[in-house]
Amino acid sequence: MTGRDEAADLAAALGEPGWVTPRVRPLDRRLAVDQDSVERGLASLVLTVVELLRQLMERQALRRVDLGDLTDDQVERIGATLMALEEQMTQLREYFGLAPEDLNLDLGPLGPLLPTD
Repeated sequence: MTGRDEAADLAAALGEPGWVTPRVRPLDRRLAVDQDSVERGLASLVLTVVELLRQLMERQALRRVDLGDLTDDQVERIGATLMALEEQMTQLREYFGLAPEDLNLDLGPLGPLLPTD
């Protein structure tokens, strides 16, 4: 006896004689996927990772500035680089129609991925 026969027998015993084994459809028929939503979703994921790394680099740079182990020239270059990266991120978010909040993944009980300060 196959698993389907057992399921039909159980359904009949429970008073559901018309029970029919559900038909599984291929994945592509169940998901409505369009290129724009896939592109936007992928862009959101990639930009989230880049934003996380940008914020980590910014914190590390501020820590090193506070420690005083960078020259004035290094501080200037780091500041200019971080500002250019932030500007580029803004342009990419606008291009893909994403708000800054769209890049902050909700990790459930852990809270948001990115700080909200």
